[in-house]
Amino acid sequence: MSTTARDNGVAGGQVPDRGAAGGEIAAVGHADLTPRTLALVESAFRERLERLERHVGPGPVTVRCGAGAPLAFGRAARASGRRLIVVVPTRDGVPAMPPRRDRMAAGELLHLADQARLLPYEPDHRDSCVGADERMIAAGGLLLAAWDGSPSNGLDATAHLVAYARARGIPVEVVWPEGAERGAGEAVPTPSVALRARGTAEPPGARCS
Repeated sequence: MSTTARDNGVAGGQVPDRGAAGGEIAAVGHADLTPRTLALVESAFRERLERLERHVGPGPVTVRCGAGAPLAFGRAARASGRRLIVVVPTRDGVPAMPPRRDRMAAGELLHLADQARLLPYEPDHRDSCVGADERMIAAGGLLLAAWDGSPSNGLDATAHLVAYARARGIPVEVVWPEGAERGAGEAVPTPSVALRARGTAEPPGARCS
């Protein structure tokens, strides 16, 4: 990871000029993916990214650090050779510790990332995480979402984020491969091949959708 940038201050309801956004692709989705589904979603994300590169070029991809869909997206971005930007929570300008359930995934994402983007939000607070995702989506030109079509609830806001992007004219591609499913466990898959190839030790310990 080479550089660190602060949030550009785009408010949740304000869509920036698409040219200024730099062609970024944002990704959101369910945190509670089973290990098998994580691999299915990673493969589907990678196929989308490769297809997009043929049609619109290799823009950077952005994801908020966390387990589940964000991790699948980060792995797919690295495997497809795209520049990966990981949004990191901060408090008073200092990076905040992710929740325990997210730590292994966050560690892997930061090892895979080309850039960390510091954004003030509370990683343990659902609405604060939703606000961070809205800002990330508003700063991009396309949203990829790992979404099973279920409505938002007190834990997961994927349906809301898809509607948020569509209401602002941001193109959305929904990814939910055949056979994908969600689980209630906290099990975290082993680090990706891309991470192990970098000679990085497995991170210790690992969701805020």
